[in-house]
Amino acid sequence: MSDNSKIWIISDLHLNHKNIIKYCNRPFSSIEEMNNIIIQNWNSVVKNNDRVFVLGDFCLSGKDKIIKCGRALNGRKTLIKGNHDNASLSTYYEAGFEIVSKHPIFFESKIIFSHEPIILCPYINIHGHIHDKEIDKKNYPNSINVSIEKINYFPIALEKVLKI
Repeated sequence: MSDNSKIWIISDLHLNHKNIIKYCNRPFSSIEEMNNIIIQNWNSVVKNNDRVFVLGDFCLSGKDKIIKCGRALNGRKTLIKGNHDNASLSTYYEAGFEIVSKHPIFFESKIIFSHEPIILCPYINIHGHIHDKEIDKKNYPNSINVSIEKINYFPIALEKVLKI
């Protein structure tokens, strides 16, 4: 990465998932509106050399729509697969992800990125999965939820996450 590139984090986009609008009370009237706004928000802050960690549940649809959504997004993308990311690895690579992992990823020796929160994690655990729900800080003391509903439907810069 170049010196002026940034690291961004986001989770639980659920692109093309109609029911997520209702389940999480998202402020969108349709899948098309949700997808367009999420993609516009992403591209308004993420530059092509920036790294983006997508912490699962990227896009719920068939191969062609996953590829179309992924290719529409700026940045060098890493996906940690969530419980709804069931497409083939080749589909995610075709969608523009450089790295696809089914396991959490350690980052800079003090951070672990995961889809689901990790109980009693000794590291800073940046995760998604729980959407707009609050987490039990007794069992998840180092947990930071970056589900899209919690970060106003934009990727969030890692430096900002670490200030939380």
